[in-house]
Amino acid sequence: MTTPRTRKIALLTTGALLGGALTLSVQAFADKGDSVLPLNEMRTFVEVFGRIKQDYVEPVEDKKLINEAIKGMLSGLDPHSDYFDPQAFKEFREGTQGEFGGLGIEIGAEDGLVKVVAPIEDTPAQKAGIKSGDLIVKIDDTPVRGLSLNDAVKRMRGKPGTKVTLTIARKTESKPLVFTLTRAVIQTKSVKSRLLEPGFGYVRVAQFQEHTVENFAQALGNLYKENKAPLKGIVLDLRDDPGGLLNGAVGVSTAFLPKDALVVYTEGRVADAQMRLYANSKYYMRGNAADYYAKAPAELKNVPLVVLVNGGSASASEIVAGALQDHKRALIVGTQTFGKGSVQSVLPLSNEGGIKLTTARYFTPSGRSIQAKGITPDIIAEDGSEASGLRIREADLEKHLSNPAGEDAAPAAKPAASKAATPAAKPAAKAADDDSKPVDSQLNQALNVLKVQQILLKKAGN
Repeated sequence: MTTPRTRKIALLTTGALLGGALTLSVQAFADKGDSVLPLNEMRTFVEVFGRIKQDYVEPVEDKKLINEAIKGMLSGLDPHSDYFDPQAFKEFREGTQGEFGGLGIEIGAEDGLVKVVAPIEDTPAQKAGIKSGDLIVKIDDTPVRGLSLNDAVKRMRGKPGTKVTLTIARKTESKPLVFTLTRAVIQTKSVKSRLLEPGFGYVRVAQFQEHTVENFAQALGNLYKENKAPLKGIVLDLRDDPGGLLNGAVGVSTAFLPKDALVVYTEGRVADAQMRLYANSKYYMRGNAADYYAKAPAELKNVPLVVLVNGGSASASEIVAGALQDHKRALIVGTQTFGKGSVQSVLPLSNEGGIKLTTARYFTPSGRSIQAKGITPDIIAEDGSEASGLRIREADLEKHLSNPAGEDAAPAAKPAASKAATPAAKPAAKAADDDSKPVDSQLNQALNVLKVQQILLKKAGN
């Protein structure tokens, strides 16, 4: 008797989507490589195909064999390349548009288990009490071990209003927990904002979707209107942001950088993968619409800025943090980021399915590759949660791309400022507006940093 071989996938996902992948907003890779097929290997493939058709214990449809072969071909490349059948491809695209049906869980997979990265805010999963770090053991009556990540996701999806039961293993609990959830249409709001206190704004980007830049520009404008005066500082929260669309990362960075500053560049084998993207509307706007920042406050280019990151900040969110750090436009506060420095192109196929194929590595403006390393914060601020110790990063993934500069440990970040060195933050800086929720220590630290910057600016002005 043989045991199934387990693979350490650990892909960040958003709901039912492989969301850790940074995707190009183009669909234009033609067949540019060597088109000569390796005849010996193809002969072996056909031979294996025939043996399965003839000798396998049960009849197998040709379509299933071919689809599984395609999946294996792509998944064998790296953790982020993948094949989508027509239904899965439709769901993938729905996710980048910010609406899909399901439970609202960001999940990953490791060694045959499905792990909750984080529940999405204001969704059935979050309201039921599912937490980061939970392991999904069963979906209804089906054990999760042995299911592919996509199969597990499909079982959690369904018609809004129908129910699904999840059996959860939680490290702090001696017995499995059972949650019965009602599926809903998940409308992920990628941008949220509020005033932390007078003069200090907060903007969170949960994922980079098609409308993120537009919503981000609106959120910044609303903060200035609500404050009724120029802001003294802004916290940009990219924690647990698994990434998304490349042009979204460029657009968010543009809000704070000088016009035409380099945001990111990519390097790949073909000409289409050689790109340099700048803080300019032509790199994030689509069509002939007016620039979202046309009426943005001029103070945005100089307002003190802190970017919050953690081990769940991946891909597009790392591009933003890296660009703002390299241009010395913001202080990065939090913990080491995920370390996904590759770019995936989403390519449609003739069967109405598609593939997500790694086509390039990206580099920060100073030439850093964060692949398998991540962004090192300027100031380390631990969140103190148990789940943070269970983080899986790009370097932990099987078959991850190497870093072209080598995979030595990233340089150590500066320790967090002591309490005596920074003014005390008010209790307003909580994880949410609900006073019953615990104080967000990382957000408080970010607010403290902004206040220290204000003190220094006043001293420099005297």
